[in-house]
Amino acid sequence: MTKLNRRKFNHLAAAGLGALMVPLPYGAKAVPVEASLAPGIEVAIKKRLADSALNKATSLGASYADVRIGRYLNQYVFTREEKVQNVVNTESFGVGIRVIANGTWGFAATNTVTEEGIIAAASQAVAIAKANSRIQVEPVKLVPVQSHGEVSWKTPIEVNAFEVPLADKIDLLLAANAKAMENGANFINNSLFLVNEQKYFASTEGSYIDQDIHRIWPTFSVSAIDKETGKFKSRSSLSAPMGMGYEYIQPKESEKIAGPDDVILYRNAYDLVEDAGLAAKQVQKMLGAKSVEAGKYDLVLEPNHLGLTIHESVGHPLELDRVLGYEANYAGTSFATLDKWETKNFEYGSKIVNLFADKTQMHSLGAVGYDDEGVKTKEWDLVKDGILVNYQAIRDQAHIINEKESHGCCYADNWGTVQFQRMPNVSLKPGTEKYSVNDMIKDVEKGIYIVGRGSFSIDQQRYNFQFGGTLFYEIKNGKIAGMLNDVSYQSNTQEFWNSCAKICDREDYRLFGSFFDGKGQPGQVSSVSHGSSSTRFNDINVINTARKI
Repeated sequence: MTKLNRRKFNHLAAAGLGALMVPLPYGAKAVPVEASLAPGIEVAIKKRLADSALNKATSLGASYADVRIGRYLNQYVFTREEKVQNVVNTESFGVGIRVIANGTWGFAATNTVTEEGIIAAASQAVAIAKANSRIQVEPVKLVPVQSHGEVSWKTPIEVNAFEVPLADKIDLLLAANAKAMENGANFINNSLFLVNEQKYFASTEGSYIDQDIHRIWPTFSVSAIDKETGKFKSRSSLSAPMGMGYEYIQPKESEKIAGPDDVILYRNAYDLVEDAGLAAKQVQKMLGAKSVEAGKYDLVLEPNHLGLTIHESVGHPLELDRVLGYEANYAGTSFATLDKWETKNFEYGSKIVNLFADKTQMHSLGAVGYDDEGVKTKEWDLVKDGILVNYQAIRDQAHIINEKESHGCCYADNWGTVQFQRMPNVSLKPGTEKYSVNDMIKDVEKGIYIVGRGSFSIDQQRYNFQFGGTLFYEIKNGKIAGMLNDVSYQSNTQEFWNSCAKICDREDYRLFGSFFDGKGQPGQVSSVSHGSSSTRFNDINVINTARKI
């Protein structure tokens, strides 16, 4: 393979020739003439195409139908030290049609985006539904949804990342790598993930919804080696993937938060170069840090870390399909069964724990105006004052928990995949009284401050778990006493959330994100954020993860 130096690569990339060939997503190939309008296809054309499918489906006996016309763009850039490793650009364009006929779901998709192609797909969807109905035990029951007419929604971005020259993105990634190497790192891998979903939804209930959704995630892993022992330490980035444009990695000083010791944290902005340089210094400190002594500690969990714990111990177990046992093979079912909810007094957490779902939070990965069933998104409570009060439900599930409307959390990751219940943003409400993370540390006698996400394990009922992190700092008598290594904490979901003793105020509230959250068979990915302020959990079991040889 011919080697390219950085100057030549950037020249080719700027000319549009630098992206390496990669497999395209589901169904991606050359499309018919009418579909070539995709980059700027007019809403009127989408509406006409959608109506063709809806009319065909109803004429064949469908009692309900919806159509999603989607264009999905992805760009991934990968570098290592001074080299560009790969650039991935994909584009996929097509139509997914979902119907109910004889009380049963049917779905078909096509990338032949012409009136004839769409009508054929609608016919196939109805035929599939009727075939499936022969073994249907109970007919599909949809809760009502408001008809929105013709509406649109767009992620509120300042700079479209797809319009930023590839050479500029590469320069930024390589600058971060150079800063890390300058500060003593031995290795750094660096990536930038960009997603743009252009989705048009129409249904027989009268909604025509056009949406333009953007997401971004810069990330890296920095490593340092102790040459005498051969041991190494690594630190991943403290970025949170966001529902923003390229402005996210053009940070403003006002969005930077100074954490305890040498930790720098970010909110709604991220300085990739600064964080990579700091990571290089921190991994060298980690090489000399002492190993944790196992035992009980009060844990101060920073939002970028706590978000993953929320995701696994709250977000997944409160997905209604897991609760009902419909979803089991991919990451398990749930301990939070309906009987616990029905008692109206199941103590999921302490009285200060208020966990909520929200598909509207600005800058979050899950923020959209409408879900993939045409339901307007909203916020709702999951755990209120420590008590389990609700789940996450879509149109054909909501009646099971006596809800009169869907929660608006139905999603498909592509035009060629069927929409189903996916996790919305699930977050912990901040404390109501003024209280900073430094105040919290002052109140801890024996504890550990944990920053960033790490490895984890949780059982099939989302109950017993173990979580690591990125950075660990010992707290002694209200002060940071230095770095620790080999830290992981163990608990179960109910015990853990009932140990929640204090939550910092809104000034410390930040988002964590999962960019590629998997679920379903065939598997689909979605993106979801989890917000919180730094939070203290008392008397948690900490183990030492170092191998003893």
